[in-house]
Amino acid sequence: MHAVVFERNGGPEVLEYTEAPEPRPGDGEALVEVAAAGVNYMDVYEREGGGYGSPPPAVPGAEGAGTVVGTGERVAWMNVPGSYAERLAAPRERLVPVPDGIDLDVAAATLLQGLTAHYLASDSYPVQPGDWVVVHAAAGGVGLLLTQVVKRRGGRVIGTTSTPEKAELARQAGADEVVGYDSFADRAREITGGEGVAAVYDGVGRTTFLEGLTALRPNGSMIVYGAASGPPEPVDVSLLAARGSVYLQRPTLKTYARSAALVQDRARKVFELVGAGDLDVRIGARYPLARARQAHEDLEARRTTGKLLLVP
Repeated sequence: MHAVVFERNGGPEVLEYTEAPEPRPGDGEALVEVAAAGVNYMDVYEREGGGYGSPPPAVPGAEGAGTVVGTGERVAWMNVPGSYAERLAAPRERLVPVPDGIDLDVAAATLLQGLTAHYLASDSYPVQPGDWVVVHAAAGGVGLLLTQVVKRRGGRVIGTTSTPEKAELARQAGADEVVGYDSFADRAREITGGEGVAAVYDGVGRTTFLEGLTALRPNGSMIVYGAASGPPEPVDVSLLAARGSVYLQRPTLKTYARSAALVQDRARKVFELVGAGDLDVRIGARYPLARARQAHEDLEARRTTGKLLLVP
């Protein structure tokens, strides 16, 4: 069996495609043939030693889709370590059935980012009809899905992107307005007639956080769900008062999907949207498993849109 392994923490160069021991399922586990593994910023943090995932030596990745060896069940998963491999042993309680009519690569591209988009717009800040919100990195994997979920709830989206090409993708996903990162808070206030937005969904972090606070309306919500540019600096809570008694949350999918029952329920809702054609999952690129290093380089350089997959 082949897998991607990192023997030490570091940059993309530490990822090596190599022979690896065949996984042996234990009690309550299933052997799964991986059809596609998702590439996420959490994998970058794991590789760098940022406190995510497994310490080296390890096989990175925690998301994918495939078939259970022996039964042929079509399943997807998240939070299963070692997903950058041809096969893995996965706890059965973490396996989510993939409905008929949804391809396995689409399922692999949907689960983690689709559930993230769903809880952000439904729970972290439940979007109400007519709400304006900012979605950062609106052409990224989460951004494209989050924009669609917000629109389904009757909200209006100001998306931020870095290139005209990405701006067009955000518009295709339903963004009402698309702006650059420079002075995005000023533009958000202009678009909302000076009121400010109900929420900022920020997966970028350090470079956008403080300005995002100024984009909020009174009692607005700053939702920092990721840190692609690094974590924000520590916040003096009096700043929240000065910005209009605003709310600040640092949510995680681990909390909103903290049990197998919660995962199954939210996954069912997201897959229903995909199956009905109400949620378009964009796969930005498929890389052979042997090119995991290139996938990480492209992701970190922001050369990508949509979801990145590794295909054994």
